Amino acid sequence: MTQPKTPTPTLRLNVDTAALTDNWRALDHISGSAKAGAAVKANAYGLGVDRCVPALRDAGCETFFVAHWVEVEAVARHVPASSIAVLHGVISSSEIEYAKASGAVPVINSVEQARAWNDAGGGRCHLMVDTGINRLGIAPDEIIATEVQALTVDTLMSHLASADEDNASNAQQLQAFRAAIGRIAHKHASLANSAGIALGLDYAFDATRPGLSLYGGVPRAELTDVIKPVARIEAAVLQVRILEAGDRVGYNGEYTATQSIRAGTVSIGYADGFLRIRGPGASLKAKDALCPVIGKVSMDMIVVDLTAAPDTAAGDYLRVPFVLPDVAQQSSVSQYELLTTIGRRLNG
Repeated sequence: MTQPKTPTPTLRLNVDTAALTDNWRALDHISGSAKAGAAVKANAYGLGVDRCVPALRDAGCETFFVAHWVEVEAVARHVPASSIAVLHGVISSSEIEYAKASGAVPVINSVEQARAWNDAGGGRCHLMVDTGINRLGIAPDEIIATEVQALTVDTLMSHLASADEDNASNAQQLQAFRAAIGRIAHKHASLANSAGIALGLDYAFDATRPGLSLYGGVPRAELTDVIKPVARIEAAVLQVRILEAGDRVGYNGEYTATQSIRAGTVSIGYADGFLRIRGPGASLKAKDALCPVIGKVSMDMIVVDLTAAPDTAAGDYLRVPFVLPDVAQQSSVSQYELLTTIGRRLNG
């Protein structure tokens, strides 16, 4: 029996890979003599490893960062495993075995990880030193530990806590990182994420690690005219109905119609990353017409007022706003969360 053809999806995620590669090239240029890599963790920030990694590779990107070892295989379909850095390091023997077998490179984050890596034969690794974010990384005074000094460090790195702000901690972390550089042998040094790149060449060192801005995020004003939107989301109208004055919409009936209106039920909800907090004050677009969201966002659906788009019918697609800085400001959801909460249905 032949498999039936899958119907046309009622959700569309269109990824502009030309804009993605333009963003990478711009960030690489701003990095000066440093080489920009690419954070592709969380399925390329929700936009799809299979779409994004080949485009970044072909643009000239040579280093790719993931968080989990389970993310390596998908990225390694497109680039050599030796170009993939795993930020969470190695906390178990199975992860060390996988690193050795795959060739992906662990980022060592503690003296214990350093000891385990050395005991397994060592080899090329990266090293994270914590300069003030207090997440992962060895403390600066642990750099002199015998286990750490025995590492074969390719890239010595740290991570900025407040690069998206004009914060004194940025300069403090820069100073701490410079001090760490002279205390262990390494080939390359890396400090700046997307926002860190915008802080200037003092933060660039040998390699930068953009993530958010590759995908259309603007963490600092200096990048406003540099970064292009990458993702475009569209959702189909499932049903159109007439609401009369007094009709209530959605869970708990938080919206009540004050007059007769055409309302459309649209195929997107919080399971697709359109979180409930994004509902109030938000509008979808039918061509250039705004269609305000009414009522609570459901798991798979929202309802919009179609008054400004009287010709819209079931099966038509509405554009879901996704210029990240604008949507973040409107919804109070961070640009990072807007991207990474995109649901699997949008990624096919």
